[in-house]
Amino acid sequence: MPPRFWETVPLSQMTPEEWEAVCDGCGKCCLNKLEDEDTGEIAFTRVACRLFNDATCRCNDYANRKRLVPECVVLTLKTLPEISTWMPRSCAYRRLNEGRGLAPWHPLVSGDPDTVHRAGISVQNQTVSEAAVPLDDWEDHIIDEEI
Repeated sequence: MPPRFWETVPLSQMTPEEWEAVCDGCGKCCLNKLEDEDTGEIAFTRVACRLFNDATCRCNDYANRKRLVPECVVLTLKTLPEISTWMPRSCAYRRLNEGRGLAPWHPLVSGDPDTVHRAGISVQNQTVSEAAVPLDDWEDHIIDEEI
């Protein structure tokens, strides 16, 4: 990949490798969210998808995630406009889509995949699996997150 490709290549023209590299590894997209039916407000929970690896902030079976978890929402250029409304403001895809560039802690900028964790942006070691928490109890796991 060319250096700093995200500054010159629009999301719509990125190769699959470049698209995947944009992911900052925060893990927030794998958190279950709750939507208030009256206001439409989205609340993040620390309840993560059953495939989420809390230590690595990555999916345990990324290639098969949609087959194993049919409700998994796959982020693509086509789904980005709708999905970005419930992605955190820190999300690299959302930032690029909004013309804000990547944050200094992003691994592509820093050259270090751990800066997202050291900056406190990721949910590393902060989640519980949805397999361990009944749906009725997800409200007990709401976290503060700026959307």
